[in-house]
Amino acid sequence: MLPKRWVVERTLGWINRARRLSKDFEATIESALAWLQMALAFLLMRRLARQQTAQA
Repeated sequence: MLPKRWVVERTLGWINRARRLSKDFEATIESALAWLQMALAFLLMRRLARQQTAQA
């Protein structure tokens, strides 16, 4: 099992790959949260697509 700190750092690294989230451009918390959710949804879609191609 991975240490929790490493899991958090890895997740933040994945989020920072979204270029818009690498800097603090958002004016509101709601806007920042929306972009964060979009970035995480994109990561999830990529992971699911990768699994499907591996199974096919």
